[in-house]
Amino acid sequence: MKKTLISITLLSLSCFAQAQQTVKLQLYSNVAKADAPVEYALPVNNDIRSAVVTIDGKELPSQLDDLDGDGIYDKLAFVTPLGKKEKKTAIIKLYTQGEQKAYPTRTYAEIVLRNPKVKEKNSQNIYLDAVSVDAQTKNPYNVLHHHGVAFENELLAVRIYMDKRQTLDLYGKFHKGLELKQTQFYPSKEQKAAGFGDDVLWVGNTFGLGAFRGWDGQHPTMIDSVQSRTQRIVAQGPVRTIVEVMDKNWYIKPGMTPVTMTLRYILWAGHRDIDVNVSFNRDVSQYTFSTGIINVKNSQEYSDHKGIRGCWGTDWPANDTLNWKRETVGLAIAMPNNKDVIEQSANKDNYAFTVKMSRNFHYSLAYTSANENYGFHSAQEWFGWLKEWRRDIDNPVTVEELK
Repeated sequence: MKKTLISITLLSLSCFAQAQQTVKLQLYSNVAKADAPVEYALPVNNDIRSAVVTIDGKELPSQLDDLDGDGIYDKLAFVTPLGKKEKKTAIIKLYTQGEQKAYPTRTYAEIVLRNPKVKEKNSQNIYLDAVSVDAQTKNPYNVLHHHGVAFENELLAVRIYMDKRQTLDLYGKFHKGLELKQTQFYPSKEQKAAGFGDDVLWVGNTFGLGAFRGWDGQHPTMIDSVQSRTQRIVAQGPVRTIVEVMDKNWYIKPGMTPVTMTLRYILWAGHRDIDVNVSFNRDVSQYTFSTGIINVKNSQEYSDHKGIRGCWGTDWPANDTLNWKRETVGLAIAMPNNKDVIEQSANKDNYAFTVKMSRNFHYSLAYTSANENYGFHSAQEWFGWLKEWRRDIDNPVTVEELK
């Protein structure tokens, strides 16, 4: 009962306080989108504490994000369905009082430290919002529970290894829904019997799903000479989660000036794709980088030779073949289609791309598990979705502020 009273109080503040600002956005898409993502940049140095978004008089779940950690909200985010060539007007009311309403959540992220007093692998209870590991820590892979930050929406769940590989490892679901809070990437036998998902990919030293690395002219190189590694949960809410990985003073080549690399992974509610933003603190145009996807054993490959590359294959997700079953997955990466991105020939480990940039780069990742009762169950189906993904990427939502 107490929670209900608090919720009503916060809602009342938002509904009856005078809005500091009312914004109207016109949204449009050339193609139909079930959960069209919308991000609105808030005024600099604002005092905004809450917001309400409506379309056609209906309130939509939204969130306010502080992306740089200075205590001031930078962006407002929400999703809405958009039909083909449909226009919608979103009305945003911004308030300097109250707190953002607690909408039903569709995304989640966690960084968990192991508690030696808790034996169950799915019941660890030391939660962090950020962690940094100094170079003196020789095996950072074992510092955190599930080896790094993990995040999810209803369709996907991913963890990022906190070591020189920084590989994205995948959790395959059977049913739509959020599971990481309950399983912590390690479902119990009882949870498995109840239909929870589990790890579905063996990654080793490969790219896994889209790890970003250096390039020595022939092979990917690890991020193995850094001053420190940091993982941080930037935002999580009802409509999107953002996690960050930072490598401070990375010596890409011995004797060269070190650089600091920051990667942000953005996952929207209802989306099968993850956006990746790479940025450096100085010009890196003299270097070549690499990313791609693992060549799953005996996998079939797809490429449109315009930046989208995928595969469909089956392999053991662990060395223990007695307690695990073979898992079938579809993986994909979408790179910019320009002269700075080169599709490399496949080898036994990876389907790779090499990349040149000055300071910033963007690409996207996607995957499916054949276990999903809402997903894809053949290479033909998966590759068909990749063609739809191409159309979706080529037709982003246009957002125009109406004066």
